[in-house]
Amino acid sequence: MKKILLTSIVAAQLLTQLHAGGDIEPVEMNEPEMMEHEAAESQFYLIVKGMAVLGDTVNEEHSVLDGDQDYGYGIDLGYRLGNGFAVEYDFSYASNTVTETRGEDVEEATGKYYTSAIDLVYTIEMTESIGLFGKVGYEYEWETISKYDIDNTNHDFVFGAGVEIAMNETYKFVAEYEHSLIEGPHGDSVFAGVMFNF
Repeated sequence: MKKILLTSIVAAQLLTQLHAGGDIEPVEMNEPEMMEHEAAESQFYLIVKGMAVLGDTVNEEHSVLDGDQDYGYGIDLGYRLGNGFAVEYDFSYASNTVTETRGEDVEEATGKYYTSAIDLVYTIEMTESIGLFGKVGYEYEWETISKYDIDNTNHDFVFGAGVEIAMNETYKFVAEYEHSLIEGPHGDSVFAGVMFNF
């Protein structure tokens, strides 16, 4: 009974508007606007990377040290300052075979290198997924070649350049070349690894 009464009232209202020349206004459906929020890149990031030391020749007082190519690993912890700049703390470890030539005597030993550095990094975004970066920092290195009684601590500037390629919003592939002003049988370094934004 109530349904019939309600239907009759609505029908009577519509007929009244039509008879009086009124327009039936369409019902407007207000749909919520879909706002697209571009995910902002995290300020903190961690890079885990493998490294290759390229080896170098160093002239000591009474001998020549010749380091070969070998491998190691590194970890960078970074904080983005904005406008393409970031600051990084990085640590790395590598070892290689070092040949000492002293006159006609030739010996081989294992060299071990621990480095720790603070770097300033600047990144240029070439596309949405590719960035080129350069860095300059100051590093400390602990070098040990026990067989030759070498146990040194050195420090100097380090320079680097590389590329980062975004795989998604969280991970990037990173490749980097580094040159240190610290002379040693390890030589320059090449890194490749994964950046995790958190």
